[in-house]
Amino acid sequence: MLNTNPSGNEAPLPIVNTDKKTTRRNPSRRAAELKIESIRAIHGPNTFHHKPVLVMTLNLGKLTNVSSREMDGFTDRLLHLMPGLWEHRCSPRRYGGFVERLHRGTYLGHIVEHIALELSRPAGIEVNYGKTIYAGRPGFYQVAVRFESERGMELVLRTAVDIARAIISGASEFPIEEEVKNIRGQIAASNLGPSTRAIVDAAEKRNIPWQRLDEFSTIQLGYGKEKRLIQATTTGDTSNIAVEIAQDKGLTKRLLQANALPTPAGLTVKTAAEAVAALKTLGAPVVVKPLDGNHGNGVQLHLRTEAEVRQAFGHAASFARHGEVLIEQQFVGRDYRLVVVGGKLIAAAERVPAHVVGDGALTLEALIAAENVNPLRGEGHEKPMTKIHLDECSRQCLARQGLSLASVPAYGETIYLRETANLSTGGCAVDVTEQVHPEVKAVAERAARLSGLDICGIDFISEDIAKPMAAQTGGIIELNAGPGIRMHHFPSRGRARDVGGAIVDHLYPAGKDGRIPIISITGTNGKTTVTRLVSHIMGRTGKVIGTTTTDGILINGMPVAFGDTTGPVSAKAVLSDPAVEVAVLETARGGIVRRGLGYDWSDVGVITNVQLDHIGQDGIEDREDVLRIKSLVAERVRPGGAVVLNVDDDLLAKLGTCPSLKDREIVYFSTEESSMILRKHRNQGKRVYYIRDGWLCEGAGAEEIRILRAADLPFAFYGTARFQLANALAATAAARAIGVPVEVVRDGLSTFSASKHNAGRANFYRVGNGFLMVDYGHNPEAVRAVAGMTAKWAQLRVTGVIAVPGDRSDELVKECARAAAEGFDRLIVREDMDLRGRRPGEVAALICDEVRSGHAGPPVACEIALDPRAALEKALDEMEPGEIVVYFYEDLETVESVMASRGGTAIDDLAEIGFPEKPKSLLGVG
Repeated sequence: MLNTNPSGNEAPLPIVNTDKKTTRRNPSRRAAELKIESIRAIHGPNTFHHKPVLVMTLNLGKLTNVSSREMDGFTDRLLHLMPGLWEHRCSPRRYGGFVERLHRGTYLGHIVEHIALELSRPAGIEVNYGKTIYAGRPGFYQVAVRFESERGMELVLRTAVDIARAIISGASEFPIEEEVKNIRGQIAASNLGPSTRAIVDAAEKRNIPWQRLDEFSTIQLGYGKEKRLIQATTTGDTSNIAVEIAQDKGLTKRLLQANALPTPAGLTVKTAAEAVAALKTLGAPVVVKPLDGNHGNGVQLHLRTEAEVRQAFGHAASFARHGEVLIEQQFVGRDYRLVVVGGKLIAAAERVPAHVVGDGALTLEALIAAENVNPLRGEGHEKPMTKIHLDECSRQCLARQGLSLASVPAYGETIYLRETANLSTGGCAVDVTEQVHPEVKAVAERAARLSGLDICGIDFISEDIAKPMAAQTGGIIELNAGPGIRMHHFPSRGRARDVGGAIVDHLYPAGKDGRIPIISITGTNGKTTVTRLVSHIMGRTGKVIGTTTTDGILINGMPVAFGDTTGPVSAKAVLSDPAVEVAVLETARGGIVRRGLGYDWSDVGVITNVQLDHIGQDGIEDREDVLRIKSLVAERVRPGGAVVLNVDDDLLAKLGTCPSLKDREIVYFSTEESSMILRKHRNQGKRVYYIRDGWLCEGAGAEEIRILRAADLPFAFYGTARFQLANALAATAAARAIGVPVEVVRDGLSTFSASKHNAGRANFYRVGNGFLMVDYGHNPEAVRAVAGMTAKWAQLRVTGVIAVPGDRSDELVKECARAAAEGFDRLIVREDMDLRGRRPGEVAALICDEVRSGHAGPPVACEIALDPRAALEKALDEMEPGEIVVYFYEDLETVESVMASRGGTAIDDLAEIGFPEKPKSLLGVG
């Protein structure tokens, strides 16, 4: 029984439209108002669910204010078409709960969600999680549903919208069965094959991460240096030469013969005449097969006459890439498939050709049709067995038995429809693993070893696999790279064998879980600096570090991609690099909202702070909404991992007590050692990080470790950059949580240079007769933090050159203006190149108007220079001796270009700015 939307959450309900004229207008036109704007897949943990979801954005248009109660007959028609909706509990959490909502009046986004969940049942991909939320724009809603089959669920969502449109239009019928049949076909075509699925399932049991890389069966197991690739049962360790040997049946035969392994004599031919000559040389009966075929295609057995061989040659040649055909002596006996993984025999099955058993009444054609209805049979590899399809080989097989499709077999008579026993042609399998004689086992393992295949399927013919080799005839007829393992997981009789598990164990021996340490860092401000600092510290351990930041991806300190790389695609790029031993990932809000996380679990999650930013975007209205998104980083820290939180932030202090994090180590940091929450945490014996007497310290209970003097942090400017001290504490906590020794952390902190390692974050330049400070701050708290630092310096004047992204709310823009007015002596307002929906000059005017209003105290001079370069040039041209210009940039290249043209030089030591002595810090550092 479905329990949809168990939380009872639904999109905010708009005011009910009571205009009856609106509800009676043309139904077809009304239905057309319901539009799909987009459907996107989120494969990683996300803000909807920790499992993959599809998110469909709906535009309800003029139907936004229309509920189910206001559409005449809508609910009755819907329940007539989909009576299963009675089982949906919805927010009342009882049978018929959703139907109650329909009668009371609920809205189309919510209704489409439930139609999709109900439709997923007959489609064979039943899910019971769905959620509908407001998408941040009037009339737009997001419908999120869990999925196992991405393609299948996308079709389910589209069909759900079609059903809703039909019912709105007045229809009481809809071809649901036809649509479901199409959906099931698409699911079968897009799902992983049985061999790949078996390996993936085994990996999941061992908590090994995996991701699908294409629409076929290419799978990445593990992360970074623990990454392994598979395509079905072919792995990254499978030798290309070994595959070539296995595909060339003639070469395989010569290899086996040269190493005294039993295999039938055979000859490779290119013409029918050569095939007949081979028959005479080898003697009847013979087997004819394509030299490089597979799945039993084009293979015919028991051939004795020249006519049979000629016909079989032509058929086999049609399946051969180069027209070459193998004529081979036929071994008489049972057909077995043995699988060797990593040099060890794992499973053996007797393969029985496709067959039917007569009932004395039905024709062969009818018996085959009846067998194909067997629920265990499906198309291709979708079920344990494949449906029986007739082709030239099967017709020849019947002809040699004197039969046709019109023949009526006697009751109990078994009629074989093919001579080969491949599952792909309708055969079935019986497990015989425990019956394999040690000599047969040794032959199979040696053959696989000689071929070089790490995973080898061995086709073996013998009278009885339980007998020693010397006591019977038979031997190896083929070696197979990438063998199918469906028959071993789903035998028709006998015990299932976990070959997929054996393959995973081969790739990841005991003790390996395919994982590398992952440190994920988020927050409103400081996350880029913390990410770079953690990466720098980790790099001092000698390991290869993969890093994602706002400015690009780095592998072992070398940039490999540029731009904003804080989303899941970039995280996956790092985790897909086999050189990477530790991943340090800056994880931003936008990526989380749009595509979720690029990993399943991390070892350490860091949240630097939660400040007012992105208000008005993605439904964000306050700091709590920001936390709801960013807290995903904490929630996806593995049990036993560490969550590092800034206890100076009230929301993060509360997050540390959240029951969902109870299995994680909570690590607090604060620039205020006197914090009561910090002290309480420490008194409980838990780790905390703080500043005391000018030192960065680690404390737990009565223990305290002094890590480094704050004045010795080259990027914190003698401790006056309070925000950099917080960043240093966060990075220290993260590194220590992952097990980095104190001396390595100390070394990393003391060698981290603002100009060399933290471009664009509190960087200083000497230029002209003053100084330029460059930072990426673009929200009120970031501006306050920088202004608070420069306010401690006894300079003549500090000018701020600011801008606010256009997609921020007016109130947030004004708050940023007030922060700048409070902290700087004068302001120059520029504009981002990307206006993000605003009119030219609109945001700049809003800032200056707020500054001049005096809401932040006495008004300061505020000028507008919209062009970013022109604004910077203006500030530098008007610079007084010793003045500091603080430039909040959008494009760092603009700054670098101006510095190059003016001869600006980067500096890291405040002594170079001209301080006769170190400035005093509010933190007692000096």
